[in-house]
Amino acid sequence: MAAGGSIVPQQLHFPKLSRLSIFIFALLLVFAPGSHGSPAHRKSGMSSVFSLFNLKEKSRFWTESVIHGDVDELESSNLGKSGALNYSKAGNVANYLKLHEVDSLHFPVPVNFIFVGFEGSGNQAFSLQPEELERWFTKIDHIFEHTRVPQIEEVLNPFYTVNVDKGSHHFPTLSHVNYNFSVHGIQMNEKVTSVLERAIAVLARKDDVSGSWESKDSLWQVDLDMMEGIFDSLVEYLQLGNAYNIFVLNPKHNTNITKYGYRRGLSESEIDFLRQNKSLQAILSESRTVPESTLAIEKIQRPLYEKHPMAKFAWTITEETDTVEWSNRCSEALDSIENLYQGKDVDYIIESKVSQVLNGKSGDLKLAFQKEIKSGDLGNLHAECLTDTWIGKDRWAFIDLSAGPFTWGPAVGGQGVRTEESLPNVTKTIGAVAEISEEEAEDRLQEAIQERFAVFGDREHEAIDILLAEIDIYELFSFKHCKGRRVKLALCEELDERMEELTNELQTMEGEEDDESRKRKAIDALKRMENWNLFSDVDVEFKNYTVARDTFLAHLGSNLWGSMRHIIAPSVADGRFHFYEQISYQLFFITQDKLKNIKNLPVDLKAIMDGLSSLLLPSQKVMFSQHMLPLSDDPAMAMAFSVARRAAAVPMLFVNGTYRKTVSNYLDSSILQHQLQRINDQNALKGMHANSRLTLEVPIFWFINGDPLLVDKYYQAKALSDMIIVVQSETPSWESHFQCNGHSILWDLRRPIKAAIAAASEHLAGLLPHHLAYSHAHETATEDWLWSMGCNPLSITSQGWRISQFHSDTIARSYIITSLEESIQLVNSAIHRLALEQTTQKSFKLFHSQERELVNKYNFAVGLWKRIATVTGELRYVDALRLLYNLDDASRGFAEKVNSTIALLHPIHCTRDRNVEVVFDMTTIPAFLVVFFILWLVLKPKRAKPKIN
Repeated sequence: MAAGGSIVPQQLHFPKLSRLSIFIFALLLVFAPGSHGSPAHRKSGMSSVFSLFNLKEKSRFWTESVIHGDVDELESSNLGKSGALNYSKAGNVANYLKLHEVDSLHFPVPVNFIFVGFEGSGNQAFSLQPEELERWFTKIDHIFEHTRVPQIEEVLNPFYTVNVDKGSHHFPTLSHVNYNFSVHGIQMNEKVTSVLERAIAVLARKDDVSGSWESKDSLWQVDLDMMEGIFDSLVEYLQLGNAYNIFVLNPKHNTNITKYGYRRGLSESEIDFLRQNKSLQAILSESRTVPESTLAIEKIQRPLYEKHPMAKFAWTITEETDTVEWSNRCSEALDSIENLYQGKDVDYIIESKVSQVLNGKSGDLKLAFQKEIKSGDLGNLHAECLTDTWIGKDRWAFIDLSAGPFTWGPAVGGQGVRTEESLPNVTKTIGAVAEISEEEAEDRLQEAIQERFAVFGDREHEAIDILLAEIDIYELFSFKHCKGRRVKLALCEELDERMEELTNELQTMEGEEDDESRKRKAIDALKRMENWNLFSDVDVEFKNYTVARDTFLAHLGSNLWGSMRHIIAPSVADGRFHFYEQISYQLFFITQDKLKNIKNLPVDLKAIMDGLSSLLLPSQKVMFSQHMLPLSDDPAMAMAFSVARRAAAVPMLFVNGTYRKTVSNYLDSSILQHQLQRINDQNALKGMHANSRLTLEVPIFWFINGDPLLVDKYYQAKALSDMIIVVQSETPSWESHFQCNGHSILWDLRRPIKAAIAAASEHLAGLLPHHLAYSHAHETATEDWLWSMGCNPLSITSQGWRISQFHSDTIARSYIITSLEESIQLVNSAIHRLALEQTTQKSFKLFHSQERELVNKYNFAVGLWKRIATVTGELRYVDALRLLYNLDDASRGFAEKVNSTIALLHPIHCTRDRNVEVVFDMTTIPAFLVVFFILWLVLKPKRAKPKIN
């Protein structure tokens, strides 16, 4: 110990090694790694006396079929050397089982394109042949992915362009699920065309009742409520309800009806007439009987189908015998309607129509007319848009090429707006090249002659040049007006005789020897005319493939493809939309003042509940709970409302060219959602089913305000991730940023039921407005306002909120696809783990004991995928939804079995494989001796030297 109490550490002294020992140790370290004991180890060049494991190279991934083979085929491998060898050679477990990650799953979708008026009796006598239809409509893309539209970002003017959130998503934008469309083309016969033409004539009435009834330039409106009965009965009769049916109409124009469209309810002129006629209002308010103005067609089915229109993938033509019974029943029903209205004045027609609405099933129209007639004002009734497209209640929609054309969409700016050229026009395309009359043919021939000979002027020309010019005129005229005509022109026969005379004259000039130039021209002209058959009576097969027809069919094909993308299998919002057996709507009505009873609220609870209930599938149940939250009694809610309230200066340019800057009061949905979530965290707004796995609670916050109020500047309702926000004001006519046919679309802010149902459909299943769809080319959402049609919550052209079978099917598919996506992701992740698990001979016996159960669980999951796809392709969505719980259990069972199998195999590598294989050769024993000697020299104890002070 040193002075001052400090401790001096004792130094260790190592013996000095001799130079010979160090040299021998270095030689061992250098040459030991290169020593090998067997030829096998020499080839590998990896083992040494210090090697503990013999690691193999990483195996490559597999590319086998997704559908696994039979279990018996897998179990046929024995536990002997051959089975273990095959297992070890596979490289990884997934490769041995011939599994690879699922790329796509196909859903069959049956679609019928039904052509009416294309057999030659419709507009412009247009006739489509089966080969033409196949030639064009087989070019439609029959397979494409189910797509999702990410959350739309908030911009200053969201209706000018669509910007989507590029951040993280719940699922990939392009789904694993693909739609495989089975398209059938059905061409209706003349009986069906005549029924629809008769229905348009009988059910049409003038849009402007104040004008003259004899005017031929008037605009007509066709009663859609009655037309729906005709289409419903036709689909039922032909037994086409198990497919999606798109009707393409080409009816002949009635002599008295030059321009028409389709509409529900009354026109603006009829509403003004009813508003001014107080006596008619009194009759409607007291009347309880309905005039027999409904189109009563008994729904029947054609018995004993010999050849069903959907029997095969082909374009079929229905015979007259197929529809004769249906056409007779429709004609009888139309006769009764025509007799009922014949000779009646405007008062009777309007009374009949309003009574039909008041006693009908159109809930939105019925609600609006009841309130307005009861108040006696009718100043807040608005006419719906005239359209030439429509979506029915069942699985059918139609496009009428003879109606309109009409326009709608954003008033200013925007993409994909509906214009007059959005649909192909038969009159402008096919009619423009229709066969001309004798008089028109003579006029056009004279014009061609004058135009051609005008270049000669007053100068003298040789006879051969004049003959060649005449031949040019006849050649051009024949190809335009003589070839392929159904009725031959007399002028063409005269020109045929003239061509014979020209041939004789040219032959005369051919024999002349004095003028070589004229002779050469005559020979060339005769060779040119040698194979001509311009005006003869030889039967030449008429080909319809003209430029006009091809342009028309190409345009129509693009429209039909659009119907598949926007109506039949539309894009949905990004999100996980699960199926629940019960939906519990929590309605929170937030008012400024306190009310004694919920019945005193300015809302129609029955209409709200009926509309929200229509979003449910047949296998689901609905529950409602209503709550009143006066802002005066709830400081937290009042604070949330005040914090979220904003004002913005919104520039508006209306359809009449007027510019106006409006100040829009609105609720910021993001801020309001954040504030309401804070309240909900305190369990102040949670319902009794908040934590249930079988019941989905949908909180709807319904703000009732006096002054005009919107959500995010432009909307009446907004669907958020965990709630729905709805605003209601006292303004009956709010001029929106949409227009149809040159007039602004007015919103009734007192009844935001339609907007609330649209938001609820997006919240439950991701339904989006019809005009939105994901574009592969742009990798974002695009708009096509042509498909914003029908009296449903996803359309702007109607005030209705009826849910069509198209929408119910989309809701069901959204639930099914969400479960399938989650199942595919779970199975793919399990297969990926199997691909990372290497195979060795020592782990084969243990894996073989788990193989049968592992394969059974995989086959069970894949079998459910195939079964769900098959049932969904048959449009039996309720049966498919019953399989979702089994699918979840099957996919989780497979993933858990994969995890347990891998966990069982891992100890093979780290605990059971304890034997270290050391290769002994001639250098091993001396090497160990030298090592032990060096260690003894280094670690041997030293004698302590005596310390001498």
